[in-house]
Amino acid sequence: MAPPSSPPGFRLAPLRALLLALPALSLLLLLTLHLPARHRPTPPPPPVLPITPLRATTTTTAQRVKKAADPSSTPSPTTLSHVVFGIASTGRTLPKRLPLLCAWLRPPARAFLYLDALPRATPTLPSNLHLRVSSDASRFPYTHRRGLPSAVRVARIAKELLLEHRQQREHLRPRWLVLGDDDTVFVLPNLLATLAKYDWREPWYLGARSESATQNALHAFAMAFGGGGIAISWPLADRLARVLDSCIIRYPHLYGSDGRIYACLAELGVELTHEPGFHQIDLRGDISGLLRAHPLTPLLSLHHLDHVYPLYPGMDRSKAAEHFFRAANADPARILQQTVCYDRSRSLTASVAWGYSVQVFKGNVPLLDLLAVQKTFVPWRRARNVTVTDAFMFNTKHYPRDECKRAPLFFLKSISSGEGKTKSNYSRQLPGKCLPNLIPLGNLQQIQVTSELLHLVPGKALRRHCCDIIPSSSETAMDINIRKCKDGELIAMHS
Repeated sequence: MAPPSSPPGFRLAPLRALLLALPALSLLLLLTLHLPARHRPTPPPPPVLPITPLRATTTTTAQRVKKAADPSSTPSPTTLSHVVFGIASTGRTLPKRLPLLCAWLRPPARAFLYLDALPRATPTLPSNLHLRVSSDASRFPYTHRRGLPSAVRVARIAKELLLEHRQQREHLRPRWLVLGDDDTVFVLPNLLATLAKYDWREPWYLGARSESATQNALHAFAMAFGGGGIAISWPLADRLARVLDSCIIRYPHLYGSDGRIYACLAELGVELTHEPGFHQIDLRGDISGLLRAHPLTPLLSLHHLDHVYPLYPGMDRSKAAEHFFRAANADPARILQQTVCYDRSRSLTASVAWGYSVQVFKGNVPLLDLLAVQKTFVPWRRARNVTVTDAFMFNTKHYPRDECKRAPLFFLKSISSGEGKTKSNYSRQLPGKCLPNLIPLGNLQQIQVTSELLHLVPGKALRRHCCDIIPSSSETAMDINIRKCKDGELIAMHS
């Protein structure tokens, strides 16, 4: 194969000449590097770039709003300052129910009380309770035969309250709207812990059904009853406020304000998330049987306290509510939590509804029998077609009419706390029409219950606690200690 030819006009330098030139080139390069700076050629100046000012580190309101709307961002913890209550009331009922409101409402929670008209004498109100007179709602239709047109006014509280808060600065913007009546009490720490389980930026509609199956059938099983409390996340409440009036016009035949809110939220595509700690209390008379068998969930609210007996015997309703909240404030997560323990040596069963009452039974009473509600009350509405099986939304059991056949009952007398523990004392309610020799466990008069503070931990499952009846030689007093159940421990007389 012939060697490649060089291109025309290009001649290869002789190899010998190239080798002779290399030392000279190296010497020239060294001299150039060691010349003084003034003999070096001046490099060209760098190009001048326009200066861009640094972006301010302070977050603007628009940026904060955008961040809050970003589902990937982590919001700050929800506090009571993020919760706004809209309470339905009237000028006539306010003076009577103000003590009930003051029993549970405390800063930084805020409540707006909507009246049909101002009372003749405006009472002194706490700083976080604000009076408002509802706007005229007479232009809206109402056709229910047995209801009251004021249901329209009460439903529009959700809109009027939102309009008032829409202009607030962002750091004051609420996260939850909670609706209730002036005869509703809320346990605020438990309510806050429940709301904290949910992302307030999502459309949440929280509440509970009525205890009465009949009331649910008359109105709706999928509706949150307003007296027990309705919690609506603020973005959803804002949407509700924009369309509520049109919904009210479309549903003139509904009975109450809660039915109108339910209908409108249904049209917005949102269904009820059931929280059993809200209690409508569609019952009458003595509700102690219901309170002694409260479900294993934090107590959030109680309604209709003006339609039932005082929570504690021997007190008026206001004093009983204050007494109840002494216990609820001492250990809110534990209030009404049912704990059952057994004394094998004396064959006794004790059922503790913490902060409320203790009931002691002779013999071995299985746990399931104690979880059923003793029917101490009567239905909200008496009717011929109401039967034992379909009247209530929970299991019930017979409560003896004869006082002499009832298990001894002890109600909260006092409570003290310190070093993470509480001691609650319960005194016996003696039957009024029973001979001394017929009274069960007639010598037992006082019970003391010791327990640690119960903390609700987000994401942790609830488990019923265990308790021990402390051995004692006294026949007049009993000591009970509540504790966490051991792994695999059964709540039973013989396990």
